[in-house]
Amino acid sequence: MTHSTSELNIQQAIDDSKFSLFHWTLIILGFLILAIDGFDTAAMGYIAPSVAKDWGIVKQDLGPVLSAALLGLSLGALIAGPISDRIGRKRVLVFSCLFFGLSSLATAYAGSLNSLTLWRFLTGLGLGAAMPNAITLISEYAPQRCRSLAINTMYCGFPLGAAGGGAISSWLIPSYGWHSVLLLGAIAPLALTVLLILLLPESVKYMVNRGQDAAKIKRIAQRFVSQSLDGVTRFYLYEEKLTQAKTSVGLLFSRPYLLGTLMLWVTYFMGLVIYYVLLSWMPILMQGLGYQLEQSAMLTSLFTFGGTLGILVAGWLMDRWNAHKVVSSGFVVTALLIVAMATEDKQIVLLGAFIFLMGVTMNGAQSGLQTLAATFYPTHSRATGIAWDAGHRPLRRRRRHHDGRPTAGDAVGSAEHPDVPVRTGADRRHRHGVQDEPQADAATGRLSLASPPTAGFLPAVIGLVYPPPPTVISL
Repeated sequence: MTHSTSELNIQQAIDDSKFSLFHWTLIILGFLILAIDGFDTAAMGYIAPSVAKDWGIVKQDLGPVLSAALLGLSLGALIAGPISDRIGRKRVLVFSCLFFGLSSLATAYAGSLNSLTLWRFLTGLGLGAAMPNAITLISEYAPQRCRSLAINTMYCGFPLGAAGGGAISSWLIPSYGWHSVLLLGAIAPLALTVLLILLLPESVKYMVNRGQDAAKIKRIAQRFVSQSLDGVTRFYLYEEKLTQAKTSVGLLFSRPYLLGTLMLWVTYFMGLVIYYVLLSWMPILMQGLGYQLEQSAMLTSLFTFGGTLGILVAGWLMDRWNAHKVVSSGFVVTALLIVAMATEDKQIVLLGAFIFLMGVTMNGAQSGLQTLAATFYPTHSRATGIAWDAGHRPLRRRRRHHDGRPTAGDAVGSAEHPDVPVRTGADRRHRHGVQDEPQADAATGRLSLASPPTAGFLPAVIGLVYPPPPTVISL
């Protein structure tokens, strides 16, 4: 069957299309991009003990290396968003994979802390550009009825890549040394770059918005539209007409979008505060409540495992109910679970269930914010909106604990490598000749666990009043 008119609304064509091999190809490519992104982002944490031992330095000397990578992640996202809105999603994705692949390759052969810091910063630039553009591209091809689930399914690649990197590193490092982890982190994106060039299409919504050749748009659109498009000579898109904002950055702060932009940023930031406070403090709090190091690491890992399930569940729910309320409910339930965890700390099975469910709701709500950003901004500035929304995430992670507080990675890493100690409050008291106070530690743990819920209700409230996109008119 041939399309009956000479004009075609490309958004309507996308929404009416069946979920086909074309869409699955995009999701798999996006999943691989984010999995490699997650692996390379976490790689330095896995090899840090081996690098320190090999070079005869202490782990604290690697602090600038870790911070440089996170700074690069933020700058990469902030820079790549506007560039993607100008030159296209595919070009930025291909270049970012090529760039961080080559940078990771150079990192493997770094011979000093200064060169290691430089190459990790450059690797971070490429990594920061990849994720927002992958999310943007998937959001612009997924039908509305399953857009959230498609985005979140692809996003699962990041945590799975980071987690899988730990297992791979534990096998590679003893046999081939820490350089092998970075080499794998270089070979994978370089190979993926070839696949992206061959298989990844440019966003047709971007092409229509930029007024590109209808014949090129038709060739791509025919891959997911069941009807023949031979008679179509013009593609159009219903979106907000851009009159005052000349640039993609300017649109974020224009009157129709300013309130939504600020609410997205505040909600995303507050969610990250809760996320990283929980992930950073949970191991020491568990030990303060009387659990052994191995038990603390196991309990903390449940939060991460629950997160992958939560991302998928949130995507499925957001496609079927009000997406804003799904995200808000996730934050509310997280706050209630934290309170429950603070009051019930004696039964390890029940405590583990609370932590797992908290991982489901917290990660689901936080990942849902990226989907909200993808649906809020028009094609003209969608990549910028998503990238700038997520750009401060690495900066939040860049804050190092100068007072000896452990992170979740410290606890898990110490469980896997007993020769790497975790510095706890008890350790500091012993060094100063002060006896342990288990009851005080337990009380402090309960108080600390009870504090994040206050922050948890703020993103929930903001999510409920978060405005819908401005009324659209024909372009």
